[in-house]
Amino acid sequence: MNDQPLLLLLMIAASVYVARLWLDDYRAGIAGKSHPRALPGATPVPWRGILIAMMGTLVLLALETWGEIHLGVAGEQSRITVLFGLYTLAAAVIEELIFRGYLVITHRGPAVRWAGIVGASLLFAGLHPFLWKWEGGLVWTFGLKGWFSTAAIFLGSLWFYTVRFAGWNPNHSLLPCFAAHATKNLGVIAIKAVQGFLVGWW
Repeated sequence: MNDQPLLLLLMIAASVYVARLWLDDYRAGIAGKSHPRALPGATPVPWRGILIAMMGTLVLLALETWGEIHLGVAGEQSRITVLFGLYTLAAAVIEELIFRGYLVITHRGPAVRWAGIVGASLLFAGLHPFLWKWEGGLVWTFGLKGWFSTAAIFLGSLWFYTVRFAGWNPNHSLLPCFAAHATKNLGVIAIKAVQGFLVGWW
């Protein structure tokens, strides 16, 4: 989507709008006026939970970067624009609401919930275009870089679910998930900039 700036701007605007709706529900909950149809995870969390989420994400990102270099596939990564980078930061809000917010099995016990989490994480990883691309039709790209990046996305998704349901997030807030996902995407942007894969503004 690097070559579709208007679409990126529209999607950024949609993400900001959804984030505003979530924030309104969060503030209402803090004020003791929670809405029965509030967006998921619009609850508070101790700052420690947010910091743990961010630190864990940085560890995973460091391992992913090391792995790409060690496997010799760092040069195969995609190039992005600054606008696309901003889109990835904004879109993380919607992705977290859908996956860590709605795609969760509740009231069935931890084993069933985690089975659902693994399944949702496989879907989340598969939707990222590392093993496929669209060129007038679906084209599979089963290379080492594709498998490695998909595995990294899968592990990241498991971590994002973990930070929502960990003991240090007693209210199952999505704030740690937002923070972790934003940390991952911002880190990727920074790494691409350093390695020369951040090209142009839009």
